[in-house]
Amino acid sequence: MKRKFLMVFGILFCLVFGMLAGCGQKTEEARIYYLNYKPESADSWKEIAKAYEAETGIKVRILTAANGSYEQTLKSEIAKKNPPTLFQINGPVDYEKWKNYCRDLSDTQLYSWLIEPDMAVRNGDGVYGIPYVVEGYGIIYNDGIMQKYFSLSSRKTDFGSMDEVNNFDKLRSLVEDMSLHLDELGIEGVFASTSFGEGEDWRWHTHLANLPVYYEFSQKGVVDEAELDFSYEENFKNIVDLYINNSCAAREELAYKTVDDSMEEFAVGKAAMVQNGNWAWNQISQIDGNQVKEEDVKFLPIYTGVSGEEKQGLCIGTESYICVNSIASEADQQASIAFLEWLYGSETGKKYVTDSLGFISPFNTFAYEESPNDPLARQIISDMSDSSKKTVNWDFTAFPSQRFKVELGNSLYAYCKGEITWEKVVESVKKTWASEKALSLEEGKENK
Repeated sequence: MKRKFLMVFGILFCLVFGMLAGCGQKTEEARIYYLNYKPESADSWKEIAKAYEAETGIKVRILTAANGSYEQTLKSEIAKKNPPTLFQINGPVDYEKWKNYCRDLSDTQLYSWLIEPDMAVRNGDGVYGIPYVVEGYGIIYNDGIMQKYFSLSSRKTDFGSMDEVNNFDKLRSLVEDMSLHLDELGIEGVFASTSFGEGEDWRWHTHLANLPVYYEFSQKGVVDEAELDFSYEENFKNIVDLYINNSCAAREELAYKTVDDSMEEFAVGKAAMVQNGNWAWNQISQIDGNQVKEEDVKFLPIYTGVSGEEKQGLCIGTESYICVNSIASEADQQASIAFLEWLYGSETGKKYVTDSLGFISPFNTFAYEESPNDPLARQIISDMSDSSKKTVNWDFTAFPSQRFKVELGNSLYAYCKGEITWEKVVESVKKTWASEKALSLEEGKENK
């Protein structure tokens, strides 16, 4: 009788609790799947995933999208049976496309740790995208080569240091005179090659193009607009011409040049300057034959000839906002949040953020000494705290689409080759901006 009672009790126990506990079946593990935006950090994310699994037993899948294909990859992956639980948006404009997949993160520790809560992507009282890195970019220069130039008795400028170069006219006079002394300086061009290889032109169609957009938005007091006046196109042309007329490669070679090519040219001493961001230090320092001393790697703002630019600082901001997929299971969402909070809150995780990813963190969980210890990151941190300078916002998060960027890159290269006039570049920018802005609104509706 006792045995029968136990059998009946066991059956009833399984019926009552079976759905929750699986009754004799293994409970399905929570899933963490991160779709990574940055190809240069793919290996680091894989290391982080292994470390997290070793510490917690929970696997983290990492998929890295190819350069320029993140939006397309996200569209494909998000429609699958097991979509990413973590993905990236590039700011408020991108949020409008993906808002139906973004969980409200306002109640998370991660959000409470933000040094500047206003940096988050918000909608009403909700927080749907949290910045996970602060970055900056400008013109990186080798001060060793610059000091060599300043010592030339034959130079036509009277600059004694780079501190005196604080606007476009001074930059242009410096660069053009250096181009007359290439042999004496032992370089092949003042600037490293302007890379227009396929998928390699992001430094121009995104980072450089941010300058005219930033100044137009600032002048109008807006954060976005359906149609771009491109009123600072002459300033954009100033710096484009300076780059392509004073670089290591001839115009007709630029289609074959990559970012790696230009960074190598800078690292081995073939060029004195290169436009890039603080993330470039790891690449520079690890290139075989690197000749640039750490203390000689310095930043200069990207001057374009705008009135008052003497007080302009570096371009500092982020396009990297992490989102938790709201259509994933609640268990997957919570596991993904826990992973992020481990990464930015634990000693192990923070070490990976600083030493492996090389991120300047936007969270108060990091002490100053836990910031990346490299020359470019230190200058970004210094520039952010310098009240005498006005940093340039990353307004390219308002750019309407990847297609807009690609079209701009194509136009710039056609201009470099002499196939189209600058007026055609301007016409293309304004037309494509308007059409892609309209299209992005339609895509946002389709993703609902």
